[in-house]
Amino acid sequence: MAQTRQSKGIGRYIVLLILVAVTFNYMIPLLYIVNTAFRPWKDIKAYPPKIIYKPSLGSFVRIFTSRNVITDATKPTEEEIARMNFFEKIVYNETYEKIIRLGNLPGRYMNSVIVCLFTVVITITLGTLSAYGFSRFKVKGKDDLLFFILSTRMLPPVVVAIPIFLMFRTLHLTDTRLGLIILNTCFNVSFAVWVLKAFIDEIPAEYEEAAMVDGYTRFQAFRKIVLPQAATGIAATSVFVFIFVWNEYAFAFLLSREVAQTVPAWLPYQSGVLGYDWGAAAAGSFVFLLPPMIFTIILRKHLVRGISFGAIRK
Repeated sequence: MAQTRQSKGIGRYIVLLILVAVTFNYMIPLLYIVNTAFRPWKDIKAYPPKIIYKPSLGSFVRIFTSRNVITDATKPTEEEIARMNFFEKIVYNETYEKIIRLGNLPGRYMNSVIVCLFTVVITITLGTLSAYGFSRFKVKGKDDLLFFILSTRMLPPVVVAIPIFLMFRTLHLTDTRLGLIILNTCFNVSFAVWVLKAFIDEIPAEYEEAAMVDGYTRFQAFRKIVLPQAATGIAATSVFVFIFVWNEYAFAFLLSREVAQTVPAWLPYQSGVLGYDWGAAAAGSFVFLLPPMIFTIILRKHLVRGISFGAIRK
């Protein structure tokens, strides 16, 4: 008996060790990004690489600003150097550049936020209503319709890139936030319908029937009975849709250039007169990863419950 307990204890430690090793393996890219983002310019390309270094905010300053390389003709005087603010001194000391203005990242970041939030709200709204209809009503050809909805996600984006580009150009939706919102919604609503239908199927229809017997309308029963019960599924679906849209690159690259360009389509092209700025790219990637991380942490309880919803039946 004691030997069995000891074996179980050793087994748990082995499983825990494996989980830690796997988690660390998945964390390596993120750790590399953070490490590169906080390295000074001269240490990013140092060979052999330095393990110990003094952290710097230079990469973050460069990704948020536009700069010019200082030449002998534009070399600042000692008085001008003394009047420089904290960020200007960082750039001057690391890359010998002068900040001209705020860069393009804030605008691209705002585009990503607007496109992502509107897409999530519209996708979850349409997906929830459609999933409820498929779950609760007898729809003729329901299985065929569900398969048709799912089929929109079977083809990779590159296959439909040219037709979509031509259609959006005709409708004057290229390089617009509205165009990206419509396109991302069309490609993600099928995912939302299928996932949310599975959650709503797990909610007994008797709850709504009892509410309607008490005088509730169908919509009131849906709003007050079904939505609270399906909150975990809606939260889990929202997280996945948010991540899909936030990381979307192909359509953002194809359909936007200036006005509606998002961060994934803009970030890879951070090459300047000093060569490709790996530190700025890492800093931009780090800043870009923050919203999905924060959104997932906020909804983590609902996400875990949503993933396991319906797995255990009484």
